[in-house]
Order: sequence, then C-alpha cells, then structure tokens
Amino acid sequence: MLIQRDKWIQYGILGSEALLTKRLPATQLLTQNTLKNMLLEYPSVVLKPRNGSYGRDIVFIQRNRSNGYRIQNENNTVHIKDMEQLLQWIESTDKADGYIVQKRLRLAQIQHKPFDIRIMVQRQKGTSSSWHVTGSYAKVASKGYLVTNVASRTIPVLKALQLARIDNSGLIKRMEQIARIAAQQLGKHYPDLRQVGFDIGIDRNRRIWIIEGNYKPDLRPFRRLRDSSMHRRILWYKEH
Repeated sequence: MLIQRDKWIQYGILGSEALLTKRLPATQLLTQNTLKNMLLEYPSVVLKPRNGSYGRDIVFIQRNRSNGYRIQNENNTVHIKDMEQLLQWIESTDKADGYIVQKRLRLAQIQHKPFDIRIMVQRQKGTSSSWHVTGSYAKVASKGYLVTNVASRTIPVLKALQLARIDNSGLIKRMEQIARIAAQQLGKHYPDLRQVGFDIGIDRNRRIWIIEGNYKPDLRPFRRLRDSSMHRRILWYKEH
C-alpha cells in the first residue's frame, strides 16, 4: 500500500488504537465551523497543511480577552479584531482547503523556547519484524518561533529534560513505548513502512503527546550529536 504523508489520514490511523487516543491533540479538518468551534473550546489552535513538511505554512491562532485573535506564522504576527475578519483572512490566504485545525499544545520550554523530541523507530525487513527505538534528540525552537522545525539547536533528550527542570523518572521510557505502539499501528496499515521519526511533545503538565510521525525523517541532526552510535544504528536498520 502506498504510504500517504497526509496528516489527517495519519491522525485517523493512530486514533483507532485505544492506547494512543489520549496521546493525540484534538484535531479536525479545517472548515469555518470547525475553526469556530475549536476556538470556542480552546484558547489557541494550530493550522497545519495536511501534506506539509519542515514546519512550513503552520499558523498559530490565539483568542484574546477582547474576542480578537492573534495570528502567528513563523515569526510574523497579525492581529485580527473578530471572527468574521479571521474567516476572511483564512479565505484570502488559501488556507481553507487541505488543512487541519488542532488544539495547540503548550509545550515545555527551555529558556522560554518550546521544545519537542524526535524519536526514531525502525524495524528490519519483513513485516513480522518488531519495532525498535534507534535514536532520539530534542529540538529547541529558535527565538520568536513557535515551531521546533526552525530549531536553534538539537541536544540529547536527557539534557533537555534537565534544562527544562523536568524529572525524568521513567518519562523517556514512556515516550519510547508510545512511539513504538504508534509505529506498530502505522505498520499495520503500511506493511512496507520501516522507519518513522515521531515528534513527541511534553506539555507544561508533563503529559506526553504525539505531534506527528514523519515517514522520511531528516537524519542530519543525528550526525551532529556528540554520540554517534545512534546515527550508526539508524543506518544499520535502513540497510537491514
């Protein structure tokens, strides 16, 4: 089966596994109604292109106390006075089609910059092979950005948790377990799938979330880490 990069399809596949349902932020296809309803329910949402990559065209919308809205795309900010004007803005920027709207996660921060964690999960050739975590690192957003795809640095996960003053106490193991379960679920639908790079978020209440899985993850950050064993392990799995 052809592996589809579509975020909405992936959300449906992952959400059909009971163990993962509570690890996925509330998500809808973007329409005028879903945007209105999501902004009534949550103070802030994220718009993502279904087939987007590298964090491009992601839009954050935050409701403020005067019933206006603050829109941020990359490091650009626009203020909108009301819902009607917001919907007009959405239409004018061609974001009505091919987008999802998602509850915004309040990610844990390092020096006031949000970060998330990339966890690589791979399996050897043959659909009966079990999935293994082969590498991980933390991505810290650049100053002024809300997405970690524009990263100021990549650092080891344990160091990131220490800098964020988060007690590890089994947190890394839980994140890795969630990533393996998610890979197994995706693998049921895509038998040829052998690697997924999951973006895993930890919110300010220390809850673990699956942000998304990447089927063709960028391996260059693993080369830049001081510990080269993860990069070697990832390459071994790609070959075997």
